[in-house]
Amino acid sequence: MEKTVVLTRSDVEGLLDMEDCLKAVEGAFVQEALGRVQMPPKMYLFFSRYDGDLRVMPSYLEELEMAGVKCVNVHPSNPDRHSLPTVMAVIELVDPETGFPLALMDGTHITDMRTGAAGGVSVKYLASRDASSLGIIGAGRQAWTQLMAISRVADLEEVRVYCRTPSTREKFALRASREYEVPVRAATEPREAVEGMDIVVTVTPSRRPVVMADWVSPGTHICAMGADAPGKQELDPLILKNARVFYDSLEQATHSGEINVPITEGILGVDDLQGSLGDVMTGKIEGRTSTADVTVFDSTGLSIQDITTAWMVYERAVAGEVGLEVDLQG
Repeated sequence: MEKTVVLTRSDVEGLLDMEDCLKAVEGAFVQEALGRVQMPPKMYLFFSRYDGDLRVMPSYLEELEMAGVKCVNVHPSNPDRHSLPTVMAVIELVDPETGFPLALMDGTHITDMRTGAAGGVSVKYLASRDASSLGIIGAGRQAWTQLMAISRVADLEEVRVYCRTPSTREKFALRASREYEVPVRAATEPREAVEGMDIVVTVTPSRRPVVMADWVSPGTHICAMGADAPGKQELDPLILKNARVFYDSLEQATHSGEINVPITEGILGVDDLQGSLGDVMTGKIEGRTSTADVTVFDSTGLSIQDITTAWMVYERAVAGEVGLEVDLQG
C-alpha cells in the first residue's frame, strides 16, 4: 500500500531554497496565464471574536499533473497573545489520477517563501531594470522573504525598513545588513522608507493606507503584499489611480486584495487595471512602458504557487528519504 509522506517545518526548511522557489512560482504564473490550471478563489472562515480567519486554497496544474490544497490561517494577535505565528499553514498534495494523499506538510515556511518569490517575480518583470533601492513597510517573516527574493533579482545598493516597533525594525536592519552585505537602515517613519525608493514592498495587516501617493517617486515599483482579506488595504487609492496596476488573480484581488476597498467604494474600476502578472510574463500585455511609470503588483497569494513549491519539496523529500511515511489508509 502506498504511504503518505509527512514533513515538518524543519524538513521543509532543509529542502527549500529561494532560487528554486522563484522558479517554481514563476512557472505557476505562466501555467495560469496559459489557462492550464483549475484554481477556485480562496474560501474564508472568519473568526471575528478572535480577529482571525482560515482560508482554504485548492488547485490543479493540469499540464504539470500537480494538485493539492492549502489550509492557512491569519491571526495578527497570535505573536503577542499566544506566542504563535500570525500565519500557519498545512498543505496536502494529491495524486490527480487516484486522489491519493501523497504528502502532508507544514505550509508555513512555504507560504513565507512563495510570497517572497511572488514579489521577486513581480520585480523581475515590472521594476526598472536599474532598480537598486528597496523600501519595506513591515518587518516580519514575510518581509524577510521579500528581501530574500528581491535581492536575487535586483542589484540592491540600499534598503530601508519600517515597522511600528523600533526594536523589531532595528533587529531586522542589523540582521539584513550582515547577511546581505548591503546597507539596511531602520526608518523612523513610513515615509522615510518610501521616498526615493525604486522598489517598495508593503507587507502589513493594515486596514487603512500606510503609504501615501505624494511619497512615491516616478518609476517606483510597488509590491502590495499585505492586503489578503476583505477590508484590508495598504496604499493610498490615489497611487492606484495613477499607476499601472497588475494582479495575480482578478477575482481574488477584487474580493480581498489591495484593490478591494477602492473598488468597493467606487474609487477604482476594473477598467483601471492593466491585467495579470502572468499575462505580462507570457507577452499578452505590456508591463512597464516608460522609466517614469509607477507600477503596482497586487498580490493575494495563489494556491498554484503553494502547490508547485510544495511539489518540489515533496520530490526532494522522496529522493532524499526525508520525512515520515504514514499509512493513513491502515
